[in-house]
Amino acid sequence: MKRKSVYKALSTLAVLLAIFAGCTKESSDVRLSPALSTAQVLNIKSDSATVVGFVVASGSGFTEKGVCYSLETGPDISDTKVPYTTPGTRTATFNVRIGGLQYATKYYARAYATGASSTIYGEEVSFTTLPVVPTLTTADITAVTGNSAAGGGNVTVTGGADVTARGVCFGTSHNPTVSGSKTSDGQGTGAFTSALTNLLGNTLYYVRAYATNSAGTGYGPEVSFTTLVDLPKLTTAAVTGITKISAITGGNVTYDGGGTITARGLAWGSSSNPTIENNVIDGGMGTGEFVSNIEGLSKNTVYHVRAYATNSAGTVYGNDIQFTTLGDNLTWNIPGGYVSASYPGSTYADWSPGSSPQVKSVITSPDNLEGYVYMANASNEWKFATQNDWSGPNYGVGSTPGVLDPTGGNIVSPAGYYKINANASTMTYTAVATVWGVIGDASPQGWNDETPLTYSPSLRAWTGSVHLTAASFKFRANHNWDFNYGSTAGNATLDAGGSNIAVTVESDYAFTLDLSQPNAYTYTANRWGVIGDATPGGWGSDQNMTWDAANHVFTVTLDLIAGAFKFRANDDWAVNYGGTDLNNLTQGGDNIPVTVAGNYTLTFDPWSHVATVTKN
Repeated sequence: MKRKSVYKALSTLAVLLAIFAGCTKESSDVRLSPALSTAQVLNIKSDSATVVGFVVASGSGFTEKGVCYSLETGPDISDTKVPYTTPGTRTATFNVRIGGLQYATKYYARAYATGASSTIYGEEVSFTTLPVVPTLTTADITAVTGNSAAGGGNVTVTGGADVTARGVCFGTSHNPTVSGSKTSDGQGTGAFTSALTNLLGNTLYYVRAYATNSAGTGYGPEVSFTTLVDLPKLTTAAVTGITKISAITGGNVTYDGGGTITARGLAWGSSSNPTIENNVIDGGMGTGEFVSNIEGLSKNTVYHVRAYATNSAGTVYGNDIQFTTLGDNLTWNIPGGYVSASYPGSTYADWSPGSSPQVKSVITSPDNLEGYVYMANASNEWKFATQNDWSGPNYGVGSTPGVLDPTGGNIVSPAGYYKINANASTMTYTAVATVWGVIGDASPQGWNDETPLTYSPSLRAWTGSVHLTAASFKFRANHNWDFNYGSTAGNATLDAGGSNIAVTVESDYAFTLDLSQPNAYTYTANRWGVIGDATPGGWGSDQNMTWDAANHVFTVTLDLIAGAFKFRANDDWAVNYGGTDLNNLTQGGDNIPVTVAGNYTLTFDPWSHVATVTKN
């Protein structure tokens, strides 16, 4: 009952009590007319509710009181009634529980009280019982495989509210619920089908259909089924240890499908997705990892390999992995009349194939030869020699530029530091003169252009000093990104087009770019300082040196005391020079002594390892 109905009943009682209190003694036997109120409805459920009645005035008294109700308005005691039967209660308020109601149904109710001559009623109230969970059945399971099945259900009764979700729930324990694995198969009443997927092979499952409305979730009867043995699951391991004729790989059987793995191993061949009808290597039985060697391969050949596993359901394969066996790397000599002048102090000689610079291929690309050759003369003649002597074949240039000709004449090039490439398959070559420098946001010209280095014939390397900030750099030639090297590994090795090289400390750096060994290019970038007990920092910290561009040395001026010092790179002992002969310092050499305290200027050439110590 609404709150205003309670207030109305209470106010009526108050008025009557006031009238009664005002009566004289002579009128004390006057009785009020009987009056009744239906106060409110409590505890509404799907099948019951409690209606509260209130006796405003009992008149001559009641023989019975209670609540009557109906599906229609205006219920009276000729409809269904529930008398108030609680004994020993003298309060005006009485609560009557009505049971056996239909769910989700609207009812009308009134309190009643019957006296000697008539029955009176309180105000009419209405209420609607709550819905119940839906009623449904679970369909039989069909189309069972090793990892799937078909099921479903039929929502026959909504429970008095909209069915907002339905499907089947399933699991390996009895009475699965929607908190576990389930399908979602629409809304509303009627039959529906469900696809159960991602099941385990050879496994007993329990299934119940479910349907959900605002009252909750109802479930159908439980059914069960057992999946068939499923196909195994596995992966193919990465291929390692590749040689010209062999490789190492394997697999990992991660799931047996509910059956027994009776065979596993590798299938390989020259075509993609090889099967056990091709070449097979036995890898044993059961789940887990296995490793196998593939042998008897041909060099420089593309192969495919897949792991396989077999149980009673069949054979499945892991991912296809392609690899290429290694090939023979080639070495060609570059003899010519330029050699002696270009490589002073070496054992190289003019027109001697075995005593000449070389170009080489790598085993992963055996037909492509590469190397850098310095030619110092204004005009230089040279050829390609495939042997260490002139037994051939030997190649020069014919009528078509850039094409190798076994009967061709000498190739003529002006002075320069040449990047030479040759292809033994297409029989072509290029020779491009290069000038190298340092480029990057750490360098003076940023990424716009390289700061040049200088080629040193005696070192067979590009050298120079560049001031770098804390950023990154690469090596580039000819103002062209076709020629650039970085360091993917982040060490002293270089790769064509490799990653930028990081700089963490701003300083003047001494560079050495060594391209003299074909396909094995390296660099150093060192900042220099002095350290020792003769220096202000002692043996604990370096005193930084700066680049003297006029004299091409690193220099520092500072106060020294009697003691010793060394030249050290990058604040680290990995690279340090010392010794008693300042014109020939050596890596890891003895400490350099200082016998007299004073102000000194120290210089160091990091390429010739020559130093000066001058007292000012």
